[in-house]
Amino acid sequence: MVPARVGTAASPGLAPAQRLRESSEAENAALIDQGRRRFLLGVASTPLAGFPAIIKARNAPPTLRVLGTHATLQEPIRQQAERDLGFRIELHPGGSSQVLLRASTEPDSFDVYEQWSDSLRLLWQAGTIQPIEVGRLTYWDEINPLSKTGHITPEAPIGAGDAPNTILYVQPDGALGSTPQSRISYMPYVHNVDAFGYNSQVIPEAAPYLEESWGWLLDPAYAGRVALVNAPSIGVFDLALAARARGLMDFADLGAMTEAEVNALFKIAIAYKLDGHFRSFWRSIPHSAELMISGDVCLESMFSPGALMARAAGVPCVYAAPREGYRAWFGVMCLSRSCQDERLEAAYAYMNWWLSGWAGAYIARQGYYIANPERSRFYLGANDWDYWYAGRPAEHVFTGPEGHTLIEPGQVRHGGSYLERWSHVAVWNTVMPTYDLTLRRWSELVLA
Repeated sequence: MVPARVGTAASPGLAPAQRLRESSEAENAALIDQGRRRFLLGVASTPLAGFPAIIKARNAPPTLRVLGTHATLQEPIRQQAERDLGFRIELHPGGSSQVLLRASTEPDSFDVYEQWSDSLRLLWQAGTIQPIEVGRLTYWDEINPLSKTGHITPEAPIGAGDAPNTILYVQPDGALGSTPQSRISYMPYVHNVDAFGYNSQVIPEAAPYLEESWGWLLDPAYAGRVALVNAPSIGVFDLALAARARGLMDFADLGAMTEAEVNALFKIAIAYKLDGHFRSFWRSIPHSAELMISGDVCLESMFSPGALMARAAGVPCVYAAPREGYRAWFGVMCLSRSCQDERLEAAYAYMNWWLSGWAGAYIARQGYYIANPERSRFYLGANDWDYWYAGRPAEHVFTGPEGHTLIEPGQVRHGGSYLERWSHVAVWNTVMPTYDLTLRRWSELVLA
C-alpha cells in the first residue's frame, strides 16, 4: 500500500472526472454489469421514525433516484423496495464508466450511487458525495469485519491494493482512512471475489486453489479462445495476475504498479493480442455469457452471474478458484452531496432496507454476498444458505430467474464457503496512481 494515497483529502477539483471523460471511448465499452417478508419501518433506526411525518407534510412521498450499474440496479429489487418502503424509486443503470462520470460531474442528478470501491477515491476527490452518519445505519453493528478491517478473519490475507477499510472512514481532516470514525464514505453492502470461467468440456475441471491458475489466460494452448473484461481498472489486474503466474514478469506491489511495470505488462499483452490470442473483450455480463455459450471462447475473465448464465444454457462453465488468489471487490453505496431533506431520509431508509435481509438473499442466488449475511439466512432458507455461504452440497435443483437449472443436487460451490473464498484474496479492485497511463495503454490493447 502507498500511505500517501490513503490519506488523500477531499477536494472540489474534477481532474478525475476529466480523465474519465478523456477515456470514455475505452471505458464505455465496459458494460460489465449487468421474498417473503416485508421490511417494517417501525423496526428502523430512530432517524427513520420521522420519515412518515415528512411524507405527510409534503402530502406525497419523495422519489429516490439511484444511479449505478446493472449488477445491483435490478427491477425485482426496485419493486420489492418500493413495496416495503412506500415511496417511488427510479433506477438509472449504466456501464461503469458512464455512471462514474455522471456521479463525478452531476451530483444533482442522483441521490444514491451504487458501484464498487475502486470508484470511491474519484468521487471523494471530486467532492460529489457526502459523508454517511454511522448512527443512522440500523444494521451497522451487524456488518462483518471484511469491510471494517480488510479481512474476514485475522489470519486471512488482506490482499494488495485498496482494501475496503482503507477508504471507509472519514477522518477529522476530511481524508479517508482506516481509523474508525462516526462518519463513513460509503455503506458496505454487496461484494464478491472474481476470477475466470472455463468450459470443462474443453479444459478438464481442475482442483480449486491447487491447479486452477490465472496463468491459463495467457496459455498459448488456448490462443484465439480467450476473452477479457473490457474494463481497464479491472482487466489490468487480471492481466497482471496471469503474467505473474506464467513467470513473464513480477511486481513490487501488485496494487500500486509503477509506470515501468504497467508499460512492461501491456507490451506483453499487446504482443499476445497481435498474435490473435484474445478472441474478445466483453462489454457486459450477458456478453461474457454469450461468448461462452456460443463456443467463441473456452476461457475468460468472468463475474459470477455470467458463469451461472452459461451454465443455465447448458455449458459446463466452471468458475475458477485460482491458486494465486482472487481479485476482490466491495460494493459502495454513497450519498450525493445534493441529497437533502426528505430525499436524504428516503436515502437512509433505502440503505437500511438493503441490509434488512431480502435483498441480501436475492443477490446471494446470483453468487454475490451481502455485508451482514446472517440477516439474509431466514430469507434464503437452510439449503440455499448451505450452498451459497457454507460450501455444502445442494440438496435440490437451483433454478435461475427464467426457470433454467443452475445447480444440480449434490453440487458444491466451486471454491467452497464464504470464509474459504475470502481467505484467498490476491488483490482488490483499485484505482492506482498509474490510472491515467493504464487507461491509455488499455485503449492501445483493445485497438491493437
